[in-house]
Amino acid sequence: MKSFDSLGLSGQLVESIRQLGFETPTPIQEKAIPILLQGNLDFVGLAQTGTGKTAAFGLPLLELVDENNRATQALVIAPTRELSVQITNDLERFSASYKKLNIVTVYGGASIRDQIIKVKRGAQIIVATPGRLIDLLERKVVNLTTIQFIVLDEADEMLNMGFKEDIDAILSTTPEDKNVWLFSATMPREVREIAKNYMRNPQELTMGERNQGNENIDHQYIVVDDRDKYLALKRFVDNTPDIFGVVFCRTKVDTQKIAEHLIKDGYNADALHGDLSQQQRDRVMKSFKNKTLQLLVATDVAARGIDVNNITHVVHMNMPDEMEFYTHRSGRTARAGKKGISLAIISKKEIGRVQQIERSLKRKFTKVMVPTGDEVCQNKLLALVHKVKEVEVNEEEIDSFLPEVYHELRDLSKEDIIKRFASIEFNRFLEYYRDARDLNKSEKRTFEFTEEDDRYMTGDRVFINVGKMDGLEKGSLLDLIVDFGEIDKKVIGKIDLKGAYSFFELEKGVVDQVMKNFEGVELRGRKVRLELTTPHKEKYSEKKKERFYSTRGKGGKSGYRDGGGRDSGNKKRRY
Repeated sequence: MKSFDSLGLSGQLVESIRQLGFETPTPIQEKAIPILLQGNLDFVGLAQTGTGKTAAFGLPLLELVDENNRATQALVIAPTRELSVQITNDLERFSASYKKLNIVTVYGGASIRDQIIKVKRGAQIIVATPGRLIDLLERKVVNLTTIQFIVLDEADEMLNMGFKEDIDAILSTTPEDKNVWLFSATMPREVREIAKNYMRNPQELTMGERNQGNENIDHQYIVVDDRDKYLALKRFVDNTPDIFGVVFCRTKVDTQKIAEHLIKDGYNADALHGDLSQQQRDRVMKSFKNKTLQLLVATDVAARGIDVNNITHVVHMNMPDEMEFYTHRSGRTARAGKKGISLAIISKKEIGRVQQIERSLKRKFTKVMVPTGDEVCQNKLLALVHKVKEVEVNEEEIDSFLPEVYHELRDLSKEDIIKRFASIEFNRFLEYYRDARDLNKSEKRTFEFTEEDDRYMTGDRVFINVGKMDGLEKGSLLDLIVDFGEIDKKVIGKIDLKGAYSFFELEKGVVDQVMKNFEGVELRGRKVRLELTTPHKEKYSEKKKERFYSTRGKGGKSGYRDGGGRDSGNKKRRY
């Protein structure tokens, strides 16, 4: 194992690292730092989150930037406010001895006026989110003509969040002779295109096999009914007293509901999703980082870039549609060489998705069982006993109170005291789990379906007779549902886009409204039809529908708006 002083870093920087307690570099730091210190090449680094990527690009950046030159020389672009702040904090820690170096962070949700003032004072390094940087470029506050180095951190996340156009706009305004360093957990087609368009023969470094994932993550799953997912989550939390984790949900609605249920049930939890203000996000993240919160319930987008140490568990309340989403979710745990657990709480219909991810990651998922009520009670009691055994006694403060305590307990035996003491905390668990049923379900598929088997955790599944053959994509179908259904998009769950038709999930309580509002809607002269599905109906009619609708002409590929705008005054409404 090499040391930092063997990688080509200056003595000043090595000493700063040592004072921070870092002795040996991580694998990506050991490989990347000597390459990047050359300062004359483009670079692609593929590594999972939590492997030390910030230091891998940050230390060479600090060596190559001239602190005596007040011009902006380096730009680091990150997908979220949280990650950009974390990067800045790390760079400032590494460069504590650099007295003339100025690092400025710019991101949305904070005062743009304050950020403008800081940038105008001079910043050799700017760390930015794409949207806020575009704002500053349009205001001609930031000058990128002097940029020598650009770092794209978590590039796959940025593109998944829809920042491709912003990235293109930013990179197109920078000098041609700059060096681009791209770091990503995965290498999807969009990231490959960035490398092709803006980099010159980049040197590529892959830590581990692509899409292999962090070896320190133990991937587990349990199989339960959809209706029992929250109960299963509660049991695992109760059975794991020291859990410190992130719970992922598909929609904002699910995220908020589960967080509210957890809080109501006495857990230290809170939600993180796109409907929160920046001030609210900051408050939640501060509580989570300080471990005031035990559980953070989040959507995929809201949780991107979260960099919190010592997360023990990542819980998936449903499996994501994209492999990259699972990789990023599970990457919140097992950081900096530590172990972690990624637990998927799935129904039988999600087993196939687990198997797909297994093949892609080349990692075997372990099936575990939801703890029984007795197991939970036993573990809670043992945890309580361990806590008592390890508690530090303040002899000086408590001694004066003990005589009265001894007097009060004089008629009780040691065994009685232990029983009564344990029962104070323990009785409520015994009461709750006394008649707890088994939540585990068999993985075997059957031909008998019930409504409960296919019921989305908080919503219903709706059939619509339009799909890819109508020139639709998920985004345009979402717009169609929102426009004509007259609903907020946050009540829409998973969209399953097929060739001649599609399915989408709706929060319970809005289905009737959407059905009514779609009456008379036409897509290029054809009536749009919605239908509430049930599992057996969907199973046995899907092939029939596919055969029927596939006989239609494919039509144009221009999207659903080609037929004209919405006419709320006519019975027939055409797109």
